[in-house]
Order: sequence, then C-alpha cells, then structure tokens
Amino acid sequence: MNSAVFCRFNEGMMPSGLSRLTPDRLRQMIIRPQFRLLLICGALVVSFILSFAVWQVGYRQAREQSALRGKADVALAVDWLTAQLQRHKEKVVLLVEHPLLEQLQYPVADAQGRAAGDLLLEAADKTGALALFYADREGRVLASAHQSNMSNIKETEYFKRAMDGALGVSHGISEPLGKRVFYFAAPAFEKSGKVAAALIVAVDIERVEEEWRGGSPTLLFIDEAGSVFISNRSELLFWSRVPEKNQFLDPQGQPAEFSSSKKGDLEIWNLDWGPYIPRQGLHLSVPMPSIGLSGEAIIDLAPAKRLAWLQAAVMAAVCLGFGAITLITLDRRHALAQANMVLEERVLARTMALSDSNTSLRHEIKERKEAELALKRAQESLIQAEKLSALGQVSAGISHELNQPLMAIQQYAENAADFIEQNRNAVASDNLTQISSLARRMARIITNLKAFVRNENEPMTRVDCVSVVETALELVQTRREQESVTLIWEKPEKPIWILAGEVRLGQVLINLLTNALDAMSESDSKTLQLDIRVEGQVFITVQDSGPGIAQPEKIFDPFYSTKEVSASDGLGLGLSISYGLIQSFGGEIKGGNTSNGAKFTVALKPFTQTEGADG
Repeated sequence: MNSAVFCRFNEGMMPSGLSRLTPDRLRQMIIRPQFRLLLICGALVVSFILSFAVWQVGYRQAREQSALRGKADVALAVDWLTAQLQRHKEKVVLLVEHPLLEQLQYPVADAQGRAAGDLLLEAADKTGALALFYADREGRVLASAHQSNMSNIKETEYFKRAMDGALGVSHGISEPLGKRVFYFAAPAFEKSGKVAAALIVAVDIERVEEEWRGGSPTLLFIDEAGSVFISNRSELLFWSRVPEKNQFLDPQGQPAEFSSSKKGDLEIWNLDWGPYIPRQGLHLSVPMPSIGLSGEAIIDLAPAKRLAWLQAAVMAAVCLGFGAITLITLDRRHALAQANMVLEERVLARTMALSDSNTSLRHEIKERKEAELALKRAQESLIQAEKLSALGQVSAGISHELNQPLMAIQQYAENAADFIEQNRNAVASDNLTQISSLARRMARIITNLKAFVRNENEPMTRVDCVSVVETALELVQTRREQESVTLIWEKPEKPIWILAGEVRLGQVLINLLTNALDAMSESDSKTLQLDIRVEGQVFITVQDSGPGIAQPEKIFDPFYSTKEVSASDGLGLGLSISYGLIQSFGGEIKGGNTSNGAKFTVALKPFTQTEGADG
C-alpha cells in the first residue's frame, strides 16, 4: 500500500476535518511533553489527596462501627459469663437450706453422710460444678460431692464472708484441684440467726471458657489485682496489667510490647502478643462488680482498615480512570495526527519483522525437535531412576538373600576340606553339591537384578507374565517374610503370553508390590494377594490389607505420594511412571479401595501371532 492509496482510503473513512490536515497542522496538534508530564503529575496529586481524604473518613466511620459492634459483643460475653456463674450461685443459695444438710453435725453419721453426699453429687452433676461441699463453722467438711482435701477452708475469704452471714464470692487457683476456680459460699443459719455452716461450690473456669475459646473479639476478664483470670485466648492467662506504668507483664513478670493512644472517645492499643491477638485494636471495658472482675475486649481494627483502603482504592481508581480517559483522548488526537507520517515506515518495519519471524520460526522448530529428543531422554532417565529407587527399597532383602548362601558356601567348603582329609569322599561330595546349588541360587538372584535394572529400549515382544510375576515376588520375598506378610498366589500351570516389555512390566509389578508392603507396614493383619486371569484381556491384580488410598483420584498424578518424599521413600513418581509404561503396552492400570485395603488391576493385551509379526 503506497501513500496515495492510503490517503484516498483515509479520505473515505475519516471526518472531513481530519482528512484536510496539513503537516504543519499535524505538528501543532501533537501534545508537548512538558504539558503531558504536568497533566500526569496533576492527576496523580489530585488522586492521592482525594484517596487520602476518603481513607480518613472511611477509617473513622469503620472504626466507630467496630466500636459499636464490639460493645455489643462485650456486653453479650459479660452477660453470658455472669449467667453461667449466676446459676451456680443460685444453686448453693437454694440448696443450703435442704433438710439433709441442716441435720448434719460433726461427727457425721455414715448414713447421713452418704445421703448428703449423694444429694450434693446429684446437684454437682446437674450444674457441672467442679466441687460442692458443706462445712461447719470450724471449716470441717461434713459432706461433699467429690472426695477432696479441703483442709484450709476456714482461712479462705469466701468462707470467712459466709461465716459473717453474707454470700462469699472469690476466685483463684484451687490447691487440691489444681485448676482456676470461682467459689460461691452460701451461709446456713440456725433458728437463732447464728451462722452454723456454709455450702460452697467450686466452678471450673476452663469449662466455662469452652463455649467461646478462640472466638472473636479477644476477651479478657481481669480481677482487682490486675491479673487476667478468664480469657478466650489461653496464652493471655495470668498476664497482669500495671495501670500506673501503662504496661502489661507476662506470667514471668517480663514487660510485653504495649502502647495505647486516644482517638476521640476511643482507646486504641498497639501490641505484639502473638498470631491470634490483634496487633492494633480498640480497647473496651465493662465493670463486673458482682463477681469482682472487669470484662475487657480488644476489637481488631484490621477489617476497618481494609474497608477504608478499599474505599480509597475505589476513589483512586475513579480519579485515575478520569485522568486516563482525558489523556487517552489527547493521545488519540496525537495518534491521528501522526498516522499518515508513519504508515510507510510501519509497513517496512512489519515486512522486516515478518522476515525475522520466519527465520525465528525455523529456529524454534529446530529447537523444539531437539527439546523433544531431550525430553525423551529425560523420561527414560526418570524411568531408570525410579527403577533404581525401587531396587533400593528391596536392597536389604537382596543383601540378605545373597549373604545367607555365601555363609553356607563357606561352611560347606570348610566341611568338604575336612571330609576329604578324613577320606570321607561321599560326604564331601554332598557338600560340594550343596555349594553348586547355592551358587545357582545366587546366580538366579543376580540375573533377576541385572534384568530388572537394565535400560530396556527394545520393542514390545512376547512375554510370559507368570514368569515376570514370579521374578518380582522373588525380589521382595525377604522383605515380605521379615514383615510376616501372608502371600495368596496361585501360580497358573501354563505360561500366559502377553505383548509387552519384560523389564518395564517387571518395574511396574515391583512398584505395586513395594507400595503394597509399605501400605501394610502399620497394619495388624498383613495379606498380599496376587491373581492372573484371562477374560479377553489379561488382568493382573495386586491387593493388600492396608488402610487404603486417601485420594484414589490422584494416585497416578506425578509427585503424589502418601509417604514422605525422601531418598528412601522415592519421588512420588512410581505410579505415574507405571501408568505411562502400561499405556505404552496398549494396556490400562486402575487403582482403588476395597473393604479390606487397596487394589490395583493391570489390563494387558494377549500376545497373538499377528502382533508378533508386526513387532
């Protein structure tokens, strides 16, 4: 396309005003770089100012909303805790006047003690109390729901207050029980109005915390001494607050990272107390004088900040979008002004680029062919590596299989030498016969190993799958016997011929057998079952009595394994490689769970004379 043709095309497609643009007019319409930079800087500054303002307003509103929700959450938690403790308080107040308890006097008769103990045990079971006991003015326990050593009752604050005729309330760590406990002590009055005894209930605080442990927001119930006695974050228990120093101390007395600031009526804490504690949060407090605690909460401000950032991002996007539209409009005028000036240069550049692309494409085709060859070599190396990994897993058994014949050969040889010196040639001949038999056994084992580890590249041929199964079983025999695995295998009387690669099929079977033995390593009952059947195709089945497969749909994915990936446990590629090898034979491998463990089935094509001729 030349310039004249392009100009005639533009005259038909562009508005009449643009079609009459002269070079001088085009140069006048080009945006000056200084003006463009100023426009961009102005848009960025305006976007930043508006976004910051939106962030400030949004964060303040979100913080106030968080404070309202936090107050409701704290009030709900305080009411819930008060209600949990209230039912125990009401229980002792009502139960202290029970006739069975009023009749108790020290020393307590056996029948009265058992009846009163049964009454208290029933009440403790219904309310979930940790302990419930009845004591006289001297602090002697007359009856209790659970047998416990409560010898120091008389010195406790709650008991002293009960002896003064008021309801005793206290909390702390129970010495005999070893738990955080909240105590209520209700006085029992004689007819004369004198306090005769007290009924005490011990409430297990851990059971109370179970309902909202780990919930949100972070709750702290601090006693008058400044110690955190109840919390839905167990890591904060027994921390203490020192208001005059504006700091918190951990249970060891070490200062924790803490600072506070004021935002209007809201107090904000900045802290670093662990992954489950907000790093910045609103502090809310609700007094609980009825139980001597103060309910406090730390409301996480991270959601409020995220909302404010989202609003600021939307504003920034709107501002930048408006600025971008303005800039694009000016750029389009610029682009239209320069279109006629650069068209021929673009055509030339495109032509050169096309020529370069053509050359690059030829190089790429060559590189891809080389990459395919490299990938094929890598796959063969990976198969061989997995084969050696499987060999490593049975190496201990193979060493045992070779070591025993070697020791026996040594013993037979020494005995044969002695028998020859004694002219007992018949016995020496028997020993030499045993040596020959053991040598053949070792040769058979080594032959199987050499066949297993060699890198098979030959095409598929006729293979006796029964012989391959026997060879695989022989390689894992020692490990199977050491782990007391029962083998169920009925060897077919005749060879069963299939179309496959003998070494590659042996690798698949070794992998399935070692996986089955690994799966049963922790099982009480260990049974390995093999079966070969011919139903159109030849089916080889390997079934174990292990726990089964957790994710059957992923077993043939590369690097998927239920074992730790290490030098001893392989790379998680065994089943993936086996899947590819069986497919290369034109067969299929499936795996799944049965009622007794995992089951793998390998389906292979039977050998025919036609396929043998083709191969």
